[in-house]
Amino acid sequence: MKILATGGNGGFMKSFKKVATEFDVICLGKDELNVLNFNQILEQIKIHKPDIFLHSGALTKPMQLHVENPILSIDTNIIGTANVVKACIENNTKLVYMSTDYVYPGITGNYSEEDALLPINEYAWSKLGGECAVNLYKNSLIIRVAMTENDFKHKKAPIDSIKSLISQNEAADIISRLLDRFGIINVGGEARTIYEYALTKSTEIEKCFLKDLDTKMAKNSSMNINKMTLNLKHDRII
Repeated sequence: MKILATGGNGGFMKSFKKVATEFDVICLGKDELNVLNFNQILEQIKIHKPDIFLHSGALTKPMQLHVENPILSIDTNIIGTANVVKACIENNTKLVYMSTDYVYPGITGNYSEEDALLPINEYAWSKLGGECAVNLYKNSLIIRVAMTENDFKHKKAPIDSIKSLISQNEAADIISRLLDRFGIINVGGEARTIYEYALTKSTEIEKCFLKDLDTKMAKNSSMNINKMTLNLKHDRII
C-alpha cells in the first residue's frame, strides 16, 4: 500500500513514518509540492501512483497569521486543498484529509461527527473550507484531530480549556489504522483540561487562564471518540 503525503517536513508526518512501517510512505514538503499548482499535484500522483493521498500539509501556527494574512490562509488551506481533491478525483485516488477539532463551536464539548460546526478562529474556518471540498468527494476520509507536539513546549497551560488532546505519535498510530475508512472520524483522547494534559508531559507547567492567552481558544472543544474507538476495535490490514 503506497501513501503519498503532504506536510513532509512537519512533526506529524515524521511520527507517521515511524509507526506506519507496513506502508510505503512518500512524504513531500512544500518545497517539493506546491498545492496551489494543480498540474504539479497531478504530476506527483502520476509519478508515484499512490493508493492513498494523505493531505496533512497546512498553514497552522501561529494562529494570528490567519488573522493578519487571510489571503495566505485561503490559498494554502482552502484553494490548495480543493486542488488536491480535484487531482484525487481525476485519478480516483483515496484522499485522507487532516482537519481539526477547532471546527466545533467549543462550548459544550463531547462533539460528535454529526454535530453542527462553528469554527472558533480563523485557522479553523480555513480548515473547514478544506473540508467542504473534501466532502464533495466520496472516496475520502476526514480526520478531525486534537493533536499537539510530542513534547509540551509551553511553560503555561490553561485550566479552563478542555480538549481531547493526544500527541503526534499517538495520532499517527491511530490514523494509520483508520486509513481504509470513509466519511468523518474524530481522533483524540480523553476530555481534560489542557493543563491536565500538559502535566502528563512535565510537572513544571504553570497554570493560566484563557484570558491570559493571545490565541482564540475554546472553553470546551472535547470530542466524542466513540466512532474512533469502535473502528479501532475492528481495524483490519489494508
